[in-house]
Amino acid sequence: MKKQGPIPDALVPYLEGKVLLMDKPLRWTSFKMIRRVRGLTFVQKVGHAGTLDPLATGLLIICTGKCTKQINDFMGMPKEYTGTLVLGATTATFDLESEPENFKSIDQLNVDQIQAATKQFLGEIMQLPPQHSAIKKDGVRLYETARQGIEVKVDPRKVTIENFELTKIDLPNIEFKVNCSTGTYIRSLVNDFGAALGVGAYMSALRRTKIGDFDVTNAIKWEDLRDEVEVLLAVDPTLEG
Repeated sequence: MKKQGPIPDALVPYLEGKVLLMDKPLRWTSFKMIRRVRGLTFVQKVGHAGTLDPLATGLLIICTGKCTKQINDFMGMPKEYTGTLVLGATTATFDLESEPENFKSIDQLNVDQIQAATKQFLGEIMQLPPQHSAIKKDGVRLYETARQGIEVKVDPRKVTIENFELTKIDLPNIEFKVNCSTGTYIRSLVNDFGAALGVGAYMSALRRTKIGDFDVTNAIKWEDLRDEVEVLLAVDPTLEG
């Protein structure tokens, strides 16, 4: 990371430390958001409290300056997600980063069977992270080896699913809400749910709605942050002339 140089007076609060609740846009990586915040605020010390996949939207806590010391605290907080899954097929990435395959009929399933299948995933469970994930094995991220067609053995991880609620069933699409511990992969939960029903499933949409008591309804969009900073700079007397 570059050494921090002087910044406009109006942006000193970002240098001293701010906690930003951001609503990550679809197809942005979490690191793209970090780069944008660095470029906008002139602050190099910026980090986020928990990655969101490019195809996920929602709450991303970004910390600047001295507030980066709080990142681990935020990362350990429970999370809430809403999303949509599709029954009757799988994908290599467990979401729409790859094409659906292994199609199976779901005609034999009824709503009661589908609802009952959620119960086996409640409480403490062992979960295998997706091969297409940012987890490192021997210094290499899993998605890098997965893109080469290499499957890496990873150990299952203990996670806690406090709530797995199916909020709307319109087969093959199912909308859901999940409350879970840190480290949970919702993509893996969806894939395992489809396997439990014997027909496969993949995630077609995901939104993180809460981190601890922080709610996405209180988050701001990138454009709002950009406009806020531009207003601050416009009235900064140190930039006159």
